[in-house]
This record gives sequence, C-alpha cells and structure tokens, in this order.
Amino acid sequence: MSQIMENPKGGCVLAGINSVLGAMEGVCPILHSGPGCCMQTTAADQGQSGHKSSCFVSSVSIPSSNMLEKEVVFGGINKLKTTIQGAIDIMDADAYFVLTGCTAGIIGDDIASVTEEFHEKGHQVYPIDTPGFAGDSNLGYEVIWNTLIDQVIEPGVAKDEKLVNLFGIIPYHDPFWSGALEEIDRILSLLGLKVNTFFTKHQGIEDVKKCSGAALNIIVNPWLFKGPAEKFEKKFGVPYIRIPGLFIGATDTTEFVRKVGEALSLDKKLVDRVIDAEEDYVYHYLEQSIGVVSWKRFAVVADANNAVGITRYLANDYSFTPVLVIISEPIFRPEDKERIIRQIEDLEYAVPPKVLFLTDQYEINEAIRNEEKEITLLVGSSNEREIALEKEIQFILAAFPMNERLVFNRTYAGYRGSLTFTEDIYDNN
Repeated sequence: MSQIMENPKGGCVLAGINSVLGAMEGVCPILHSGPGCCMQTTAADQGQSGHKSSCFVSSVSIPSSNMLEKEVVFGGINKLKTTIQGAIDIMDADAYFVLTGCTAGIIGDDIASVTEEFHEKGHQVYPIDTPGFAGDSNLGYEVIWNTLIDQVIEPGVAKDEKLVNLFGIIPYHDPFWSGALEEIDRILSLLGLKVNTFFTKHQGIEDVKKCSGAALNIIVNPWLFKGPAEKFEKKFGVPYIRIPGLFIGATDTTEFVRKVGEALSLDKKLVDRVIDAEEDYVYHYLEQSIGVVSWKRFAVVADANNAVGITRYLANDYSFTPVLVIISEPIFRPEDKERIIRQIEDLEYAVPPKVLFLTDQYEINEAIRNEEKEITLLVGSSNEREIALEKEIQFILAAFPMNERLVFNRTYAGYRGSLTFTEDIYDNN
C-alpha cells in the first residue's frame, strides 16, 4: 500500500449501501462476506452518526454467510442459499438485498443466480454485486439506487403531478439526515406536494416501487446522484433538478422553494404565501437575538453538501466572515469541484474563503493549524475537535463523524433548522 489515510470519514461501498437499507422500513440486507463485515460496515457510518442506528436490522444482527477458507476454495453459493433461507424464515422483512463483500467479489460467486431462485418462489430477494473495495460510502448510496432503478421500481405507474422524490441526503452519513428530510418534507408539503423521502414516515419498499409516478426528482447535493438521476429520467420519464448544496436559512431556502415552484409550474401566489410566512417566522426570532451573538471569522470542515449550506448561511444570513472551507469527502470529477467552489464563493457580501479538498485528517489539521488568517469559530466533525482545542477557538460539532452527541431529528436545514444552528452558535460560546 503506497499511502495511508488518517481517519477517513466513512466506510466502504457496503457501508453506504447498509446505511440506505438500514434507514428503509422493513428491508433486510444479507451479506455474502467474511466474518466482521456486518459490524464494521455498520460501524463505519451508523456507528459514528449521533448514536442512531437502524431500527430494523443492523450490525451483528445482519444475516451473513460468514465466508471462511472453505468457501474461498470451493465457493460459497451453497452457504449463501442457506443464509438467505434462514433470513426469510427468521426476519419478517418486506424485501431482502444480498450484498457481496470483498471475499465473494474476489472469487466471483454468482449471487444473481441464487437470488433468482428465491424470486421464482415468490420472495423479494435482490442481488447487489458490488464488493466493498469498489468504493466508499458515497458510491454505496448510488449503487443501491441504481439497483432499485434496475430491479425494483415499477414502470408504468400512473403519474401524480403533486408527487416528488427527494434524493442526495445520505442516511447516517449525514448525522442530521432524519431532521433534514423532515424539514424539507414540511416545506414542500406547504406547497401542496406529496414527498417521497424514502427514509422517514415509515416509508419502505412499496413507496420505492411506485416512485416512478412522481412528477419531479429533487437532488439536494452539489455532486452526488448524477448517474442514477439520468437513468431514472431515461427509464421512467421523471425529470430532475439539482439543488447544489443543503439550504440553511431564509436566503437559500427561499431560492429552493422558488426553484421547485418553477419546475412544477406551481401557483405563484401560493409559493409567495409560503415564503412570506416562513421568512416571517424565522426573522421574528432572529431579530430578538440581535447583539447577542458576536461577529466571527469561521472555518468549516464537512462533506460538500453541508459545507456549502453552513458557509452560505453564516456568510449570507448571519454576516460572519468565511476564512477556510475544507471539503472532507473524496470528489474526483472536475466539474463537481467547480460547482462546489462556485456555490461557496458566490456570497452576498463576504470575501470568498479559501476552498480545499482534503480527506486525510493530518492534512486537514495542518491546513487549519497553518492558516494565516485568524479563525475564531470552527464548524466540523468529532475529528476536528482536537485542533479546535489546540488553537483555543470556538467549536461546533455539525458534521460526520459525530460521536459526542445523540441525534434524533435535529437539523440545521431549511427555515426552522437555521434557528437551531443559530442557537448552537450561541450555546457554544
């Protein structure tokens, strides 16, 4: 191995897949892998996301073939068959997904032929042939949705002009995912829309099957989900819009509402009424805190989605000065990096911050430690707390991984989430 990364934020592709399946009601993953993959892939994301794990099946409870030397030499198909049958007998799930670990991927076990046998018997068992070494948690999110598009989502579903699908916020890989989805759902519902979040409101595989009837796919992420969105549109005729970063506060959330209204040709008077009421709600509280929170020069270390939202809110809505923004997830396409930088630099008044793409914790710490401009507020993950203490600056825990707080449906997203974020700025003084 030519390079070692210190404290990577997230796990392998299986961790991302498990995060999605673990957040979906009544869905059971089945791992065709070596011992330990169930626990490790769960711990990589769910285990570092505000201490909230799957309510159905996770970690050591996930069925696994636990491949050993015998299966490596002679193949593990027979053991996989008994594992799937055992899961069906014991786990009362609505659907089962068979995932290949690195071991099964290396020896080339044909899991699709096995799942087909169970399909023919009337069981909802689907294969995902993507070993862990294929990529990281972000890829896992795209892999599972590609699988759902190819194998699960039904064509020919009657169109509902008020139904939208929400993508781009990864369960557990964003510690505030539940609250963010609930806040976005709340806002869209005010516009008279029905929302498939897929991971809240006890939604499950049946909602996934019928989601091709939506009028619009909304991607809340500056770079993720490009391939699945295009595949979804080509196969089911559902167009998509991309919101290039999680919106926090009145400025960006209002822009989001208007963009959705335009995409669906919603009544402009309704859109304006919703915006006026929500902005009044937020500003009524903010005006009560004028003079309470002092001016800050801040740095952000987070995934691209949250880094964009946090930076734009603190600079545009709260007039803080951005100094440094570090995107801490691996991003490879140049056009994605350019889109992220544009969103971070396109600020109302503030001078744009320095933007770095770093995934190694040592390099992240060095960038903060050696920043020439003064930083008085650092917003980041549990990994950045130590450097904040070293520099004796205020620290807010707001990104993955998050190990020091319990998170249910807390969020910084949207109109109302921004009030929570502002409270946290004051609470951490």
